[in-house]
Amino acid sequence: MTPLQRYIAEEIAADHADGILTRREALRRLGLLGMGVPAAAALLAACSSDGGSPSPGRTSTATTTSGPPGMAAAVPTTPITFQGPQNRTLQGAWAAAAQPRGAVLVIHENRGLNDHIRSVAGRFAGAGYSALAIDLLSEEGGTDKFSDPAQATAALSKIPTDRFVADLGAGVDELERRTPGKKLGATGFCFGGGLVWLLLTAGGPKLAAATPFYGPFPDNGDLSASKAAVLAIYGALDTRVGATRPAAEAALTKAGVPHESFVAPDADHAFFNDTGPRYAPAAASEAWRRVLDWYGRYLA
Repeated sequence: MTPLQRYIAEEIAADHADGILTRREALRRLGLLGMGVPAAAALLAACSSDGGSPSPGRTSTATTTSGPPGMAAAVPTTPITFQGPQNRTLQGAWAAAAQPRGAVLVIHENRGLNDHIRSVAGRFAGAGYSALAIDLLSEEGGTDKFSDPAQATAALSKIPTDRFVADLGAGVDELERRTPGKKLGATGFCFGGGLVWLLLTAGGPKLAAATPFYGPFPDNGDLSASKAAVLAIYGALDTRVGATRPAAEAALTKAGVPHESFVAPDADHAFFNDTGPRYAPAAASEAWRRVLDWYGRYLA
């Protein structure tokens, strides 16, 4: 099992531990990843034990009358296709800022390119940063080909890491083509946050800044080839991904690039996703403010 596959499996187990998924549904999803019942049951038991279970009340049902951060000014996205590696066709959602200050590649969670991620691209455009939300299931026909989000997750888990890095690189190239002369950034969430880190470890010389949201830092990750200024965002209750924060900060310090970490208090994994059960409005608003400030410093 690759590190990304392990991460996806652990995320499913954490959802079960938090009461978001029933045991039956969690076992089904782990089975789609290729895990046998004994291994899947052991993983669920480990995440539900005293040492790995979440504290009561970690999920949130809070709402806000003002809507998700940045939504009021969001720009509608347009479906696009563009050339990927080896002449493959990639899909995405494009949102153009009226007067772009910079441009951002948006990388989705492990459910693929959905309406929530499209809205994030639109919010960036509304804030002055043209944005491309890439669909990393393009070769499989696109996320919309999967009626079952769990099947989309399983398909993502089977994609080789080098294909992700190559497709993301093509996304950066397309972003550059559409916004000539502008500085480029990358933002990803959960699984996509981990892919931001992978893109940075691969070099990513065209990226001037990045803001990974609660993305696991890769084992022995080396950022020496990257020049991007990084704002890493975490939830204080997300101990699973938070455990990788020291390694990320050490690698950033060693690379000598500008960097900060924001740990949102009383917020869990996926706290920015306003369509999910862990959405934390106050933390999401503060994270969005910090992201725009970061891009204002390093992309504009």
